[in-house]
Amino acid sequence: MASFDIVNQVNIQEVDNAVNNTLKEISTRYDFRGLHTEVNFDRKENRIDILAAESMKMRAVREMLIKHFVKRGIEPKIMEFGPEEGTSQGAVKMTVKLKEGIDRETAKKIVKEIKAAKLKVQPAIQEDQVRVSGKKIDDLQEVIRLLKNKDFGIPLQFINMR
Repeated sequence: MASFDIVNQVNIQEVDNAVNNTLKEISTRYDFRGLHTEVNFDRKENRIDILAAESMKMRAVREMLIKHFVKRGIEPKIMEFGPEEGTSQGAVKMTVKLKEGIDRETAKKIVKEIKAAKLKVQPAIQEDQVRVSGKKIDDLQEVIRLLKNKDFGIPLQFINMR
């Protein structure tokens, strides 16, 4: 019986590279000279903390971050931008959470979509991923094609094809 897993994984090293490239760009830009701007990536918490002098600079940093994510081949959908908050020094800060794994609600939507296709496959939710198994590899490839055309709010990767 053939099977594959549907997952949402984040390449931490590529995220780190994108954050470093953003910092490098900030250091070379004229409009950021003399202003305190920070972008910190916390690997354990899977989040990015941004500190900027003002709201306009925050938007610029946000756009740079998205641009560098795309350049590094990381789907910007994994970023969940929090609200802008003021600090005691008059600057603004923001926390960006990186979504990894497939939550229950999204997994249920994926399973529902697969079952609606009426293919001879069995989807099963396993923690933060969905395993799809079937007798024919052609059916599994059809499921992948079907899911690539749908938007579930997170990037999906298809791994462990056996």
